[in-house]
Amino acid sequence: METQFETQFSVPRTQTSGANLIKVSADSRTAAVAGAIAGVIRDHRHAEVQAIGAGAVNQAVKALVLATGYLKLDGINVACTPEFADVTIDDKVRTAIKLVIDPQ
Repeated sequence: METQFETQFSVPRTQTSGANLIKVSADSRTAAVAGAIAGVIRDHRHAEVQAIGAGAVNQAVKALVLATGYLKLDGINVACTPEFADVTIDDKVRTAIKLVIDPQ
């Protein structure tokens, strides 16, 4: 099974299109996404998780719960702010759920 997420690190955090963005699909492995979230938080102190569709949002939220546990072992507590984000796919605008994650 192929993992369906990616990370990007070069855009300032005020821009939705890239800063520490982890894209999640319904087929993403929860543990792999959780590891990516934890790694991005450890390295960059900010992460954004983007998901489109109920299955993808479900995987993203489960991964966030796992990542929270991983980070607590390192003494890092995080807060999550959910947001809507407009994403253009194949010239169509879709609404995604974006989870903005920052240390407390």
